[in-house]
Amino acid sequence: QVHLVESGGGLVQAGGSLRLSCAASGSTFSVASMGWYRQTPGRQRGLVATISSDGSTNYADSVKGRFTISGDNAAKTVSLQMNSLKPEDTAVYYCKAIIRTNGLFQYWGQGTQVTVSS
Repeated sequence: QVHLVESGGGLVQAGGSLRLSCAASGSTFSVASMGWYRQTPGRQRGLVATISSDGSTNYADSVKGRFTISGDNAAKTVSLQMNSLKPEDTAVYYCKAIIRTNGLFQYWGQGTQVTVSS
């Protein structure tokens, strides 16, 4: 079993910054990729950013130039630096990990609330 623990959410004014972190722990495994997704009430969970084990990254268009994802494969952690936050960034942010152990499996964190006030 793999557990993802997120931290760093909170309330910030528009134009401010927050940093989210996520750590994976549990059974012996390696990380194929980790990333962040977000969800608002009544909408589907959507991609924010991902980073693969080879270091390649992918961002939603809406966050390009403002958010930066970074990861540490050995430590099995991923972080999301969010700058120039906008009210429309308000959402619950979820960490996702795709794990290699006798196959590929995905796991989700419990979610952390990010609220950006105008």
